[in-house]
Amino acid sequence: MTITLKARRGNVGLKAPPRRAPQRLANEADLRALQRWMTHALVRPLTADDELQPRWHDGRPMAEVAAEYIKPNDRLTSFERLQIYSRAYWFRLIDCVYDDSPGLRALLGEEQFSALVRAYLAKYPSRSFTLRNLASRLAQFIREEPKWTRPHTALAHAIARFEWAQTVAFDSEARPVITPSELAKTPPTKLRLGLQPYLSLVAAEWPVDDYVLAVKKREALRSEASNAIDRARSAASKKKVPRPRRARTYLVVHRYNHTLYYKRVEAPAFRMLTALTEGSTLVQAVAAAGSRVKAEQVREWFATWMELGWFCRRK
Repeated sequence: MTITLKARRGNVGLKAPPRRAPQRLANEADLRALQRWMTHALVRPLTADDELQPRWHDGRPMAEVAAEYIKPNDRLTSFERLQIYSRAYWFRLIDCVYDDSPGLRALLGEEQFSALVRAYLAKYPSRSFTLRNLASRLAQFIREEPKWTRPHTALAHAIARFEWAQTVAFDSEARPVITPSELAKTPPTKLRLGLQPYLSLVAAEWPVDDYVLAVKKREALRSEASNAIDRARSAASKKKVPRPRRARTYLVVHRYNHTLYYKRVEAPAFRMLTALTEGSTLVQAVAAAGSRVKAEQVREWFATWMELGWFCRRK
């Protein structure tokens, strides 16, 4: 697969670059202009051949522009020196999405996944101080531009949502857990509960949890096989994980005692939790679970969720 990424005019969230880099740094304004110029030069998407874009935003040759503020040496031109840093920036971003998306990568294969990530980062470049947020809009992008994941777009979208939920669960904020005594102070008809910020509710048409877990086990086996002369292990590690069959699955992705978990719940329980996140009172949330749900079921669910620390005060 060959992919060509068009250079975009400007970058979302960044001020436009100055037409020319300042010739000397006489004041703070000159320094800011140079920093802004350098930032734009580094974050512009690479070409399909992983090279610096040949033209600057205004159409001038990039080699000419780079020479204005980067000195060549006896081995590299100004363009080549800038290209080293641009590649380092982009390869680091691509590697981060690669590491955070084992399931999506296994589904699409290396070539299609690489094309998807490059197109995604060109449209939604990093705008956060932390690489943790890099894949936050990957599921959204898959839905917006399904051509990159055909013919498995719906499954790819579900896996991307699930894998991002794991990132959220890993290090998002934990608020003080609400206590039984606090619950007793408010009648159920008025009680509104918040769910921990690190908790995500994921409804999928496939058992994406089983699929991603199988992929991770295969990756771990590959790592072991690479360090051992074991033909059986090596053969098993190369075996492709089959795509999951359709089966409606309801998941709560969360953490407990600093460890990541994903817990399956029944559809009525999922509806109840969803209603709570939408601001329903406890009575309304129980009603959303459905008329067939018994009081004993609700008590069991609630006891488990309280034990896991899922509830906090609603902001």
